[in-house]
Amino acid sequence: MAKVRERKVYSFKSVGELSKDHRSKVTGREVTEKPPIGIKTPLELGDKSLFKMHTDLDKTISDNLRNLILTNHGERLGLFDFGANLFPLSMEFGTDRFDSEAIGRISTAVSKYMPYVALGTFETFSEKIDNKIVKKGGIRITYTIPSVNNNMRMLELIIYSGA
Repeated sequence: MAKVRERKVYSFKSVGELSKDHRSKVTGREVTEKPPIGIKTPLELGDKSLFKMHTDLDKTISDNLRNLILTNHGERLGLFDFGANLFPLSMEFGTDRFDSEAIGRISTAVSKYMPYVALGTFETFSEKIDNKIVKKGGIRITYTIPSVNNNMRMLELIIYSGA
């Protein structure tokens, strides 16, 4: 007795409506809203969700890089070594030791937790404050995200230190 095989062939053109086409027909307008990628920090209450969200990959990565650099060791639950740990260096701001140590800590943290970011330059700056007890300074970091595009971006962080 010969075996009879049954085959069914379908065309991908006959699958029906896609969900975005269906939604645009139901609501009467084109769906052009990008889906959220990550939570925007500092946290703000959102309109459509609990918190405001990033919909652009560039802004999400920039926000995550800023949070990585500003985080000190022990502040992230479950990942003790997460962050650049710059706070212990804040009293040495403006010295060559600060610059070399901060560059090392930032590059170590970025290479471990965000290896898709290519760091460019590191620059320090300081501002005069009338208060002689507190010193205000900051760092500027330039970087690119080669996997997204090669646009040069800049991140500026303010550091306060006591005198």
